[in-house]
Amino acid sequence: MSTSKDWAGDAKNASTTGEFVRDTRYIDDRILASVEKPEQQEDGRTFWPVVPGKYRLMAARACPWAHRSIITRRLKGLEDVISLGLAGPTHDKRSWVFDLDPGEVDPVLGIHRLQEAYFERFPDYPRGITVPAIVDIESKSVVTNDFPSLVPDLNDQWSEYEREGAPDLYPESLREEIDELTSYIFKEVNNGVYRCGFASTQDAYDQAYERLWDALDYLEERLSTRRYLVGEHITLADIYLYPTLVRFDAVYHGHFKCNRNKISEMPALWGYLRDLFQTPGFGDTTDFKEIKEHYYIVHTDVNPTQVVPQGPDLSGLVSEHGREQLGGSPFAPGATAPGPVPEGERVRNMLPEQQAFFEG
Repeated sequence: MSTSKDWAGDAKNASTTGEFVRDTRYIDDRILASVEKPEQQEDGRTFWPVVPGKYRLMAARACPWAHRSIITRRLKGLEDVISLGLAGPTHDKRSWVFDLDPGEVDPVLGIHRLQEAYFERFPDYPRGITVPAIVDIESKSVVTNDFPSLVPDLNDQWSEYEREGAPDLYPESLREEIDELTSYIFKEVNNGVYRCGFASTQDAYDQAYERLWDALDYLEERLSTRRYLVGEHITLADIYLYPTLVRFDAVYHGHFKCNRNKISEMPALWGYLRDLFQTPGFGDTTDFKEIKEHYYIVHTDVNPTQVVPQGPDLSGLVSEHGREQLGGSPFAPGATAPGPVPEGERVRNMLPEQQAFFEG
């Protein structure tokens, strides 16, 4: 088996059949409210304490896996508790780079590449330097990049410090259904677009294409009678699906050959996407310029010219969606939408219509 790495966090193995296989081995430490100091576990993991101001969430607006952590942090109102470092959209094989900041170094950690935080803890770290990652600010070393647990932990473990009115995005009564659906979405949609884009044989691509569209057709049907994926309000299930849907027409349709049709041509999914996009925390954390630059410039095996397309027209994302007629509401009674985006965290490259909607 030959192995290659896409250091955007899309570590992949090219199997003998040409199928894309994601490397899902991560630093699976966790930050828990139940511990007072770092505790080494028998399985080698470390559990870290919840301490405001101790950690920095390292992310990139281009990355769908990081995007879900940015959305969750914003909805929970943890901006003053866990700071946010943002890498630029393009990089080489060594790792994400903080080239959007003055001097091309992260202003808190003082590092140029995210790789430095990984090597600070694991000098011979052998796998992809991925976002999202949480870094201990004092030691400048990575704590975890295990995005499957990182995002639910932002909902569960930091509740003492979340904003007043923060929604519960992972209700106990819905967890079994959320877990089942998000597992399906990860395999068939979040990862499904990559199986299409990085397939290296026709058969592998054809199979990936069929699986992806079977899943999208299922979600189209599911969302034709309900406003959100699980229950009556936004949950982690919606946060996990959104980053793939919002990137679909701009990137995956053409770049990854997921081109049966666009999301804007699927009535239920298109209305659902517009509904989420217009909710604070979603559209106001989405940077299409950085998203397109990342995929079209970094993936030289897919796009060797590195030409970034100007289209498509995405202004329709702020048009009326009419999803209110299905019932439900973005947040449960007693919960509220987050306030304005903090000054230093505003999306740099908002579309004119996007800016008018959120800041006008």
